[in-house]
Amino acid sequence: MAFSEFEIKRYEKVVAGFLEKRRPPPHVRSQLDLGFRIKGQSIELFEIRPRWNQPDVIMELPFAKATWVKSRKVWRVYWQRADMKWHAYDPLPETDSLDTFFKTVDEDAYGCFFG
Repeated sequence: MAFSEFEIKRYEKVVAGFLEKRRPPPHVRSQLDLGFRIKGQSIELFEIRPRWNQPDVIMELPFAKATWVKSRKVWRVYWQRADMKWHAYDPLPETDSLDTFFKTVDEDAYGCFFG
């Protein structure tokens, strides 16, 4: 089941606040930026950049995802490996707080999200 409109607005505000701290300076954003999407019960973070050999083609490269498990009231934390599949983030596979998810992504202690 998807999030309610109220939840979506609340999560959009929280995600936008996180991304604003991490986004590159305005003069760089045409070459690299950050974005997000809320789909179903998940919040996905991704890089936005032009394809290296076709600069007119814009790519979205996901790097982190939090999925809400309503029955357990936890967020599952994922990162996308080079195989383009989502994998549980072993140091913190679950959290009860979206703020903890963003703190974990921001710290990136194991270099999984930002390299």
